Amino acid sequence: MSTNASRPLRLGTRRSKLATAQSGQVAERVRQLTGRPVELVEITTYGDVSREHLSRIGGTGVFVSALRDALLGGEIDIAVHSLKDLPTAQPPRLALAAVPVREDPRDALIARDGLTFEQLPDGARVGTGSPRRMAQLNAWARVLGRDIKTVPIRGNVDTRIGYVRSGELDAVVLAAAGLKRIGRIDEATELLDPGTVLPAPGQGALAVECAAARTDLVAQLAELDDPHTRAAVTAERTLLSALEAGCSAPVGALAELAGDGQDVTELHLRGVVGTTDGTTLVQLSTTGRVPASAAEAVSRAQAMGRELADEMLAKGAAGLMGERAH
Repeated sequence: MSTNASRPLRLGTRRSKLATAQSGQVAERVRQLTGRPVELVEITTYGDVSREHLSRIGGTGVFVSALRDALLGGEIDIAVHSLKDLPTAQPPRLALAAVPVREDPRDALIARDGLTFEQLPDGARVGTGSPRRMAQLNAWARVLGRDIKTVPIRGNVDTRIGYVRSGELDAVVLAAAGLKRIGRIDEATELLDPGTVLPAPGQGALAVECAAARTDLVAQLAELDDPHTRAAVTAERTLLSALEAGCSAPVGALAELAGDGQDVTELHLRGVVGTTDGTTLVQLSTTGRVPASAAEAVSRAQAMGRELADEMLAKGAAGLMGERAH
């Protein structure tokens, strides 16, 4: 066996408990696929050290740029990201080699006293760092005739849940996928129905990247790819891109595949854009047939994402997003 084939593959990850947990799960799969040891390399990103709210620091790429730089510099062989943090434009020197099977894409509420969102009293303070969540939660509260205050927060899972445990906030909203990956989903008091609160594009999915020039590694990592997940997140991320919106824009999207047994024949895509105060939302959906071929399904998903974005823009979505990403 050559020296190169026997040396450990270096898998780059953010330092948080959630990031290392999900990267560790990918590392185990890579070990099984390649027969090589895999070591985690923890990398601090700008989004980890900045205490500013994501809407101020620009959201797009703040959690991935340092990992991508390490890939391009040869410091790591593989990077694992939360797909919802990934900018929609793919750098030509990097390959999105795999999008593994998606975890639960929904948002989760963790509230005091086991409350659901509809049980929160007037004046309840709900923490989230996401303008997308703020827009939809405030819109939901308006429908309920409830006076709910959304409070911008940052920090890891422990910090955010701590705001509820200490009584500083009545509830916080987090991604269900993250809670599941670190074994804390039982702390959720409600999983939010996407019919009411659409998740971020790509939420619950992971992205596995490597240098495009490493064609052998690209081919090996492709074994981790789930074509159904890739088609779904392609539709969602194309919608986001066509809206010219960044990762921190108040945009929600969810694509769901349906079919007969193993044969997927239909894709249903929903999108929402709203003002963070919840006074105005543009919500639209579309359903279309998708080919059985994985490559053709991705192409059709892209077309559906662009088409729905065009419809949303025609309904005034652009004016609800603030500064758009170019």
